Amino acid sequence: MASSSQVFIAVIGAGGVGRHFLTQCSHLLPKFPNASLVLISRSNRSLRVPTFNHALSLSTWEQDLAASTSPALSPSETLDFLASAPGKCIIVDNTSNQDVAASYPDFLKKGINVITPNKKAFSSDLKLWQSILESAYPSNPQGGLVYHESSVGAGLPIISTLKDLVETGDEIQKIEGVFSGTMSFLFNSFAPVEGKGGKWSEEVSKAKDAGYTEPDPRDDLNGVDVARKLVILARIVGLQVESTSAFPVQSLIPKELEDCTSGDEFMERLPAFDGEMENTKAEAVGKGKIIRFVGSVDVASKKVEVGLREFDKGHPIAGLQGSDNLISFYTRRYGPNPLIVQGAG
Repeated sequence: MASSSQVFIAVIGAGGVGRHFLTQCSHLLPKFPNASLVLISRSNRSLRVPTFNHALSLSTWEQDLAASTSPALSPSETLDFLASAPGKCIIVDNTSNQDVAASYPDFLKKGINVITPNKKAFSSDLKLWQSILESAYPSNPQGGLVYHESSVGAGLPIISTLKDLVETGDEIQKIEGVFSGTMSFLFNSFAPVEGKGGKWSEEVSKAKDAGYTEPDPRDDLNGVDVARKLVILARIVGLQVESTSAFPVQSLIPKELEDCTSGDEFMERLPAFDGEMENTKAEAVGKGKIIRFVGSVDVASKKVEVGLREFDKGHPIAGLQGSDNLISFYTRRYGPNPLIVQGAG
């Protein structure tokens, strides 16, 4: 019989992010004998324990899932399964699925804790954001906890830092930074502080080959990923931002290439537009500056922006290396010298 102190873990999404998470679990969970993995579900199949007295194997889960003939569970089916568990439950959503995100309030109302990097839950419809907060503890004393630290800044403590500042009474004035590891890598290579840099299309190709971009680089170059992160941070500081369409987001996709039918076609045609980005870089260099792709939230003016900005060569953002993110928190407590969080994004 399962102990009342047992914690049951369900993992949704077992692709790139999910696989890495389960690898971490294989090292971590043996240290916590009261925690057990009871469900893994992906888009086309699922694997779950026959009873809660059992646990899925963290050493053979890939083979076991591949051999499973059980279909994927819908969010409601997953909820019913976990609600029947004789203990605390955690659902880890490693997907970017909107339907799963929309179900978070239902899980939270049942006391099921939610952990996720899924930005859509916190940056799409404002009503969903509000419903998640209302359904979770402490707004709902019986609700589950929700953690989405990795929805902004990957493994960097961006959300927790911001929440700590807000909850300890600091006044957030502005948040600014490089929020995309992909964009950081691209511009550190295309427009390095020391000058030169490769052609824009060549740098995009290098980033794609190195795995920094999505399979279709347009999913990074359109700026929407950065915009989602800005929506999340803006909402945490109290701005009622409706969605990513509520503020200017600069896309680096040439208008002539917006209708490309595939990422491969986009990459084939991109070199013809290298001159546009080269001119933008040269204009900044002529002023003694460099360009970077940044996002900012100006709390006082309630202004959110995403796009290219020029920076002095001595600015911290200009000196980033590799795919590092850098987020600056300008607050009343820290004065003119912002609190900076920097690291791999």
